Amino acid sequence: MNFKTNKMLIENKKIAIIGGGIGGLTLARLLQLKGADVAVYERDLNPEVRVQGSTLDLHEGAGLEAMKRAGLIEEFYKYHRPTASKLRIVDQDLIVKFDDHDEEQSVAENRPEIDRAPLRDILLNALESHTVVWDSQFVGMERYGEGWLLHFKHAVDASADLVIAADGANSRVRPYLSNLTPIYSGITLVEGNIYDAEKNAPHLFKLANGGKVMAFGTEQFIGYGTKGDGSMMFVASTKILEDDYNKARIDFKDNKQVSQWFKDHFPGWTTVWDEFFVNDNVQFIPRPQYYFALDQHWETQTNLTMIGDAAHRMPPFAGEGANVAMQDAFELAECLTNRKHESLLEALSYFEKDMIRRGAEATQDTLENSDRMHSATALSVMLEFFTHPSGD
Repeated sequence: MNFKTNKMLIENKKIAIIGGGIGGLTLARLLQLKGADVAVYERDLNPEVRVQGSTLDLHEGAGLEAMKRAGLIEEFYKYHRPTASKLRIVDQDLIVKFDDHDEEQSVAENRPEIDRAPLRDILLNALESHTVVWDSQFVGMERYGEGWLLHFKHAVDASADLVIAADGANSRVRPYLSNLTPIYSGITLVEGNIYDAEKNAPHLFKLANGGKVMAFGTEQFIGYGTKGDGSMMFVASTKILEDDYNKARIDFKDNKQVSQWFKDHFPGWTTVWDEFFVNDNVQFIPRPQYYFALDQHWETQTNLTMIGDAAHRMPPFAGEGANVAMQDAFELAECLTNRKHESLLEALSYFEKDMIRRGAEATQDTLENSDRMHSATALSVMLEFFTHPSGD
């Protein structure tokens, strides 16, 4: 193989990754395996902060490939949860229409699942000590020589030759690369996390049976799943005009207001769902769903790039977000360390063009899936998909 240069482009350079989520930590691990000088700046106070969010199903060629390249695939399988892939599909009255709990293999077991917290711990434990600088909420940065001077709310300033934004859908770093505004998808979801779910949501906990439940009705969707710590995470999504959402002014820290929101927007759904929405033990987060234009572009810089939701935010309805972020991580690490490019500008340009293409494909898939899941025929369409996943 003819390499263009014998020098690794990031040799003797300080790399700052903004955001200690799954994508950022994966990238840090892969770069450290190549001897890079990496720091991860994470706004969480410490590693003990409770990790919320759904379980993640990792895909071949993306999340699983990242774990293999990181040398962590055996650790992954120590903590992955086979039962989390088990699925029941129900209607709005919780009548079961599909159930693969008695099947030897789940329809989704080719995409093994793991809770976010143990996955993050696997990645954190694989990093060199003091790689992650906790309690470091990014507030801005300015040019500093050929690199950047980074400013944080609580941590001291830090300099870096290369900054990589991995700080999620509402990235504060992205505007230094692109001023493109996101597009509202027409769907808003409310996410909830309920702890000690067997006690606090007994009927819905029992129905999940250690796996996940997907409910379709009235062009709306509720999905939830159990986690290894006994908690459950759920989402309720519906079509709402952006202006209507902005005018509603619901205080999602007020559970009574959230309960009323559910009654107003999901009329006719069985009252058993009240275990989620009339419950003082639930923490709610509103999430209007946005995405970036499929043909987005920006001018490549020599000292700044981005991965994951910061680069290509998208709705969650195809399970692509974390997988695309983890693929971004190993593709970027490869470009920065494979000695095939003459300069950082060339390497980052190559990476960004490929990332934008992959992100656009994943965004298109999730938008199409979102339409299916919020259509008048959603239940029958999804039943057909899971009954005949290969189209046979």
